Amino acid sequence: MITARANYVALAPEAMQILMDQERYLRDRFHASEPLGAAIWELIKLRVSQINQCAFCIDLHSKEALAQGETAERIIGLSAWRDMPLYSAVEEAALAWAEHLTDDRTVDDQMYLNMVNTLGERALLDITLAVNAINGWNRIVKTFKPEVGSYKPR
Repeated sequence: MITARANYVALAPEAMQILMDQERYLRDRFHASEPLGAAIWELIKLRVSQINQCAFCIDLHSKEALAQGETAERIIGLSAWRDMPLYSAVEEAALAWAEHLTDDRTVDDQMYLNMVNTLGERALLDITLAVNAINGWNRIVKTFKPEVGSYKPR
């Protein structure tokens, strides 16, 4: 049995820097734009990580969300967000979009138009990039398996 897997950061620091630059771009976009915000970004990352069953990322993004002021109630309820009256219409649209893309379903014209009408084109692009990023991180982390629970928020 393998006890430790390759250190992906040490093996490809230039590639990891590209991914970190993407994270910086997304953080700046979500913190600075309406109708988005930092809370939606963490909720998207956490929900996609739940779908992908990425334990390290669920731990990391739960801790980050709490550190940024998210409530435990909203974090706990995230897997059943459709049935919980805890999320705004914008958050619900972002979560629906994140789930749809993560499940690799086709985006038909009606869904696209509904999302543009709710979120706007630029926010929809930013959410799409965020979903793409966390899906990629989930696959990297599930392959190389850093220690779950080791993440400490800044």
